Amino acid sequence: MAGIYIHIPFCKQACHYCDFHFSTGLKRQPEMVDAISQEIILRKEEQSPDIKTIYFGGGTPSLLSKEQILSVLETINAHFEVSLNAEITLEANPDDLSLEKIKELAQTPINRLSIGVQSFFEEDLQLMNRAHNQAEALSSIQNAKKYFDNISIDLIYGIPKMSEARWRENLEITLSLEVPHISSYALTVEPNTALRKMIDKGKVAPVEDALAKAHFDILQRVMSEAGFVNYEFSNFGKPGYFSKNNTAYWMGESYLGIGPSAHSYHQGVRSWNVANNIKYVKAIQNKTLPLEQETLSVNDAYNEYVMTRLRTMWGIDLAEVEKLFGATYVNYLAKELPAFVEKELLEKKGEKYTITQKGKFLSDGIAADLFYIE
Repeated sequence: MAGIYIHIPFCKQACHYCDFHFSTGLKRQPEMVDAISQEIILRKEEQSPDIKTIYFGGGTPSLLSKEQILSVLETINAHFEVSLNAEITLEANPDDLSLEKIKELAQTPINRLSIGVQSFFEEDLQLMNRAHNQAEALSSIQNAKKYFDNISIDLIYGIPKMSEARWRENLEITLSLEVPHISSYALTVEPNTALRKMIDKGKVAPVEDALAKAHFDILQRVMSEAGFVNYEFSNFGKPGYFSKNNTAYWMGESYLGIGPSAHSYHQGVRSWNVANNIKYVKAIQNKTLPLEQETLSVNDAYNEYVMTRLRTMWGIDLAEVEKLFGATYVNYLAKELPAFVEKELLEKKGEKYTITQKGKFLSDGIAADLFYIE
């Protein structure tokens, strides 16, 4: 088993672009933490007990107290075999990371922080309705470095009215902080979000693909020159600092998702918990798992493999495809892949095909063209 994902469904306020499951009402946080621990116990036999990664995501896991974090980790350790060098990540917002909070986190087994900066400019932060400001973003990282070696920063590009110069400055500030990992995502406009409504009403300029592409090209160039490896489309790490948790997802390893809306995967079966805090807690209190599941067909599993692998530096391995899915899919790829190599969108090394620099921003479209449709 690869790891355990813990979804903490609480935030101080709603970011305008976010469509993840969360609540801004924090009064039910204690009973939610208790329910999460109970779900861990209820599902202890579901997968292999060997744990390589633990990931607190959300929502805003940095809202948890030191005692709540330790409680969840103690439950995991009591029912699973956690590797001595397990990567244990906590997503954190800069406004939560006071020096006192960082010192408390350093006294827990947490050994990796993923800090949601998104931008170092006030105009961008206000547009996204982030709870922190520029000063908090800078101080949280500077203080975190005193206690944590493994730190990742999240950045968002393609923000309306963000010039190329401002995006470069965001990256320059990030690099000056000397953190070993950066995750950077294009701003997307999801249905039923505040951002969607503001764009529809003309209060915010539309998100432009051309601007996102220009920012992406700058991101690729700047990060490469700084010695970062773009090991997945949106993730850049110094050697030895790739996210073990996320890499396991992309490589198709099993993981257990705990908490409302959390997804799990094991041997071709995907399951997901109800995205409702009250329903989730009540079900767990009644010792019932509030989840649905589906078994992926071979075809769906192959398409998912193509989608995830093309986003990574490891690419598509024909030998692996044959082992996992059979000769039909290898023969199909052998017929389809050369055209993408000829267009310099894919590169072939032996039986492996990886995305080129030219093809990176088109990776989802390339993957869709390689899907096997019956």
